[in-house]
Amino acid sequence: MSNRTPAEYVRAHREDLISFGLDLLAIDTANPPGDTREIVTEIERFLEPLSVDVERAVADPAKPNLLVRVPGQADQTLLYNGHLDTVPFDADEWTHDPLGEHIDDGVYGRGATDMKGAVASILFAIQAFAATDADPPVDLLFAFVSDEEVGGDAGLPALLADGQLDADACVIGEPTCEAERYSVTVADRGSIWLTLEANGVSAHGSRPPLGVNAIDRLYDAVETMRERFSSERLEIAADVVPIIEESVEYYAPSMGEDVARELFWYPSINLGILEGGDAINSVPQSARAEVDVRLAAGVHTPDVLAGIRECIADCEGVTSMDVSWSVGTAEAPDSPLVEAVASTAAAVTDTRVYRRSATGGGDAKKLRNTSIPTVEFALGTDTVYAPDEYVPADVLVDNAVVYTQLPAAWRSQIEQ
Repeated sequence: MSNRTPAEYVRAHREDLISFGLDLLAIDTANPPGDTREIVTEIERFLEPLSVDVERAVADPAKPNLLVRVPGQADQTLLYNGHLDTVPFDADEWTHDPLGEHIDDGVYGRGATDMKGAVASILFAIQAFAATDADPPVDLLFAFVSDEEVGGDAGLPALLADGQLDADACVIGEPTCEAERYSVTVADRGSIWLTLEANGVSAHGSRPPLGVNAIDRLYDAVETMRERFSSERLEIAADVVPIIEESVEYYAPSMGEDVARELFWYPSINLGILEGGDAINSVPQSARAEVDVRLAAGVHTPDVLAGIRECIADCEGVTSMDVSWSVGTAEAPDSPLVEAVASTAAAVTDTRVYRRSATGGGDAKKLRNTSIPTVEFALGTDTVYAPDEYVPADVLVDNAVVYTQLPAAWRSQIEQ
């Protein structure tokens, strides 16, 4: 047995971690097309010397997933999840190499913070356990998935559908920090996606009173929705209210307290797509819109949807053609998983770690909906999707330290 702890190993091998992170960044996994074959092969090469069980799980041959299992001292299983694809990039907009560059303390590249940097830290935690001959306090399962950035089915949904993620809790390495404020994401928001269509009466653009403008009808319907619902404070379940209040506190410095409070306590309604008309000199006979409504966790989405449908029914010439919706999910702020992640991160960073909601929803919602308690956590920067995306090298190290210490912290919380 090594005298070093896994966390000590990570700190002693800082340069190796940075180098490995750059290896991952050097592989273009922009989605679309989202080809992850090369990066999965690179990860398999990294893991080959270690005594761990590695398995490819493939739903789409161009988008394989990788499962890694490390046996521990107890029969509870902690799942680490990270996605391997990134959003696309335009190299002309970057001043650093989007496929990886280490300048001073910054590691630059598409995915540096979302989330190849965290993936490198998670993988380095596996190496740290192996190098120090340390048996994790619990069984560990790692799922490195594809197709996340476009919400595709080849990644996490395929693993869930095949029943390959049998775990008691999960931490996803999504970046959860901005502007020197640290957080663990314990909730997401519900959504309603509406496709609306409007019918009108065509006429020449020089005589609009003789027609009925379908675009006007559609836009008026969306404005009516906003008037009825955007100012109506949501009824949020009492056990979620502390998360909402902490979320407001977390976001207030970056967006203003009033905006942050409005974002979580009221529905947000965004007109994302508006189409209609054939020519500038004709009154459009038909129009189509897609509207995105978001609701905080602790709100019963079908109740809000029923009200929206009633609202649309009152709008002449407008019908709802397609609807998809989800309910926001949340973990209790004092649950063993949340306590373990927040307390470990706070000890490593020596600062407060907020327990807050995400503004959207993603893989955490999918896992929670299969009864796997899930949080998101990774130190990072607010350069997600931006040119010159980067992460400080020290953050890669701190993330790996947190990930090595989580199993013990989680088991301790469970046993309390």
